Amino acid sequence: MITYKRIAILMKRSCTQMQHMSVWDLVYHKQWCNMFHLDRNDNAQETNKNAKLIWANISNERPLQNNFPIQANVLSKIQDTEKRNLHLILPLTQGVELKRNKKISANFDDHKYAHGSKSILELIRAIFVFHICQIKIFVNNADTFANLSSNIMGPKLTNTLMKQTFFQHFCGGEDEESVRSTIHALNKKGIRSILDYAAENELITMDTRIPSPSKKDNVLITRPPFHQPERIYDFKSENHYDSHVDIFLSCIRTARNVSISDSDGGFAALKITALGNPLLLERMSVAITEAKLLFAKFDHNKDGIVTRNEFKQAYQLFFKDSDETLSSLLEKLDPDESNIIDYITWSQQLQPADLLRITSSCRAIGPLALATPSMQEVDLMETMRERVQKVANEAFVNKIRLLVDAEQTRFQPAIDSLVFELQKEYNCSAKTDFPIIFNTYQCYLKDVHERLAADVERSRRFSYHFAAKLVRGAYMVSERKRSEELGISSPIHDTIDDTHACFNNALEFLIQYKVKSNTKLEVMCATHNQYSIERTIDLMHELNIHPSDSTVNFAQLYGMKDNLTNTLGSHGFRAHKYVPYGTVGEVMPYLIRRAQENSDMLGNPSSELSFLYNELKQRLVISS
Repeated sequence: MITYKRIAILMKRSCTQMQHMSVWDLVYHKQWCNMFHLDRNDNAQETNKNAKLIWANISNERPLQNNFPIQANVLSKIQDTEKRNLHLILPLTQGVELKRNKKISANFDDHKYAHGSKSILELIRAIFVFHICQIKIFVNNADTFANLSSNIMGPKLTNTLMKQTFFQHFCGGEDEESVRSTIHALNKKGIRSILDYAAENELITMDTRIPSPSKKDNVLITRPPFHQPERIYDFKSENHYDSHVDIFLSCIRTARNVSISDSDGGFAALKITALGNPLLLERMSVAITEAKLLFAKFDHNKDGIVTRNEFKQAYQLFFKDSDETLSSLLEKLDPDESNIIDYITWSQQLQPADLLRITSSCRAIGPLALATPSMQEVDLMETMRERVQKVANEAFVNKIRLLVDAEQTRFQPAIDSLVFELQKEYNCSAKTDFPIIFNTYQCYLKDVHERLAADVERSRRFSYHFAAKLVRGAYMVSERKRSEELGISSPIHDTIDDTHACFNNALEFLIQYKVKSNTKLEVMCATHNQYSIERTIDLMHELNIHPSDSTVNFAQLYGMKDNLTNTLGSHGFRAHKYVPYGTVGEVMPYLIRRAQENSDMLGNPSSELSFLYNELKQRLVISS
């Protein structure tokens, strides 16, 4: 009798790539889908349905049925195999747990889950806040209205009004003590917290003017090589970044003190621009980007790999010290003489701090040379790196997972580089059983899948636990505006549907990879999109991932989408609220950006209002 199980065994035996696959990975494999004439890309929902049926047929050893027509050449091979009695192979399901977790059906439309714990005063305040957020002219000009109010009524009264309305709805508190009660209230509902010191730093405008003698002691004047313009860095801002280190350290300790258990530490958020000059991060990012473009120039046939011969030819073309350094460089880039140099290896040897040495041998002054930082800038980068390391080490010691925020694309290459260093050290599989450092990926960017695949490969190559937070993105308006000003193509997906697809595919890629590779990978699904959450729950069930498993975490912003967070928490999923805190003056710019950049959260709050009104009406009826 020809069974589905026999087909699977034959495929695993004949294809090296499949030999170590689980059953579930196998039924989603391209070759398997082709065999049963399934097209994953065109009709993913139908593929998923058919894969489930095939799974059931495999586990119950059912005979081949007509509803899954099989290719004739495959059927012939199977029949030949049966004749030769080559079926004495270990059963496909050996070591595979086929018992499924009971599927959890979460109802996200119950207003009691969403707002049942709020007081009537809190309900009224929330209704007021979301009604204001429906006024487009207010949302789009919130910073102007705040400044106008401050000028007319004074900063003190303006801050008091803000604090009693928007601040109390969207923020956890002003300091460690005030935020504790918020966290404890969330814990009682089975919801974890992600503490976020929400101060924001804007890009400092480049200043090439010579400062007056009275101000020279407060600034650092750098002179980059190759006749680049002088750059001026303010020492006061450096002191400001130093002070932020203590705030983040306190944030991490607070997260530790209020975590649900000693074995399950909490989360804290880290914004790199709070620890370093944005201008410096932009300088680092330009250098990293130009180093990547240089790799593309070395890769003659554009296959993603630079051979030794390609490297020699390109190096001799662009640099004049090939006789002295070529052999040592190749030894560093290809120590095993595999004749393969990829970008991961390349990027390890070409950091911004290395450019001073490398570009000194350039035959001509090109983009890479003009991206070279000065010695003073390299020192400032090292100081910033030390600040970030201090915060990461505190998280490691306290077993607190640290979510590093994504920022604008002009800063992101530098942030990614810093995060890679942190993950390699603090997510090392020899040091910890779970990842500490999470990088954030904004799925409205077109390059997300390429970056994710490369970063997952880095984690495998350097033996550390990979961890990611996935978001749709929060800088769409400013990114598109900047692209128009520079006359370059936008890094943002052209349509919202492309962004949705990117987010869902990235999440599926990471979860499938975790199950397939049996790693300690963790992902934070940070979204207010109900479909993405429901899809993730279905995927967890299909892959037998328990709701409480640390593989998948969910997060929404404090004061928003309580129907999602509270429902997830009540059903045992790892649900989190992203809790920003800080003084009113520090936090309001953060909230204004959220309002302006993410219409999905604030620009269309009608569903929020519906839940709030239903809950308020029920309370009033009961009280009457």
